[in-house]
Amino acid sequence: MYNLPRQFTGGIIEEFARARGSTDVSKSWYPGHQHMGEWHLFADLNRTDEDRVGSPVVRVADPDEAELFYVPFFSSLSLLVNVNRRLAVADDQVYSDDKMQDELEYWRRNNGRDHVIAAGDPNALNRVMDRVKNSVLLLSDFGRVRPDQGSLIKDVIVPYAHRINPYKGEIGVKKRNTLLLFMGNRYRKDGGRIRDLLFRLLEGDKDVIIKEGTQSREDRRAANRAMHTSKFCLNPAGDTPSACRLFDAIVSLCVPVILSDSIELPFEDVIDYRKIAIFVRTKDSLQPGYLTNLLRGVSTERILEFQKELKQVSHYFEYKEPNGAVNEIWRQVSQKLPLIKLMINRDKRLIKRDLTEPDCSCLCTSQTDGVASV
Repeated sequence: MYNLPRQFTGGIIEEFARARGSTDVSKSWYPGHQHMGEWHLFADLNRTDEDRVGSPVVRVADPDEAELFYVPFFSSLSLLVNVNRRLAVADDQVYSDDKMQDELEYWRRNNGRDHVIAAGDPNALNRVMDRVKNSVLLLSDFGRVRPDQGSLIKDVIVPYAHRINPYKGEIGVKKRNTLLLFMGNRYRKDGGRIRDLLFRLLEGDKDVIIKEGTQSREDRRAANRAMHTSKFCLNPAGDTPSACRLFDAIVSLCVPVILSDSIELPFEDVIDYRKIAIFVRTKDSLQPGYLTNLLRGVSTERILEFQKELKQVSHYFEYKEPNGAVNEIWRQVSQKLPLIKLMINRDKRLIKRDLTEPDCSCLCTSQTDGVASV
């Protein structure tokens, strides 16, 4: 892990606290929000070797021994410092000027291919994405990256940190009297425009709760109670295909109903999402009565099966669990190593060519029809 100046980690935490009116930023802590996975990854690599026994990756002190380089930059938190600014630190301090490039001397060695960078917020690193696109990016989805920047092959889809308390009770439907729940912003951009249409369609429907929600503590408490007492939780797209609500639903054992045709999901090599969620095409969901009739037709036995599977996989979405999200992300990253080595060696022997068609190394995302031209 790079020993970057503190401004990229602790300094951003202090800037966030200062922006929120704190007068003693020295006692600031990383705030709870949906992209705090970047904090947990950074904290994990700062633990002792004894505390990291069983991790899929081992931190080394000698760069020459390293196979991968983690770049510790709280890129998502920097966006929250001031919503009217792109970054909490100056642009010329973010992987862009000669001084930073000199500091990241190993960056130039392999064109960044062996670097790992967290960019959970869809707008994180927006200004420098073209400069870091060779790296292993830890992304929530591909909603704001181009096919030549993000790829299921080279990158890792990571879960949002859930904001709802995990459900601690047993599986069952007796205390879950609400059929379908959605609490969130009604108006979003791009694929999230479906939300307003769903509000119009479902408002007033029997056994359905669909209402505007905010990030206030009061609304989070209300959402906590509602998710723990609902059978199904609606998960439409937001401004990008994914949203943190999915992971709130999972830990609440509220069966997710996913209405996002372009969504990418974390850890699909170990999780079969068909066993824990119901997928509905956006077009179908907007037919009057379609969603509620579909869900009312799901038997109690099937709901219990969903809940059982949700309970079994929920640890994958817990960033504080010893064998949870952090270790699974590192495992996913480590699986990229053979491809990284292939691309590094290939880069070294290639002669620069002027191509009119995509290079065979173009690792496109599944935004079209799966991975293309590998």
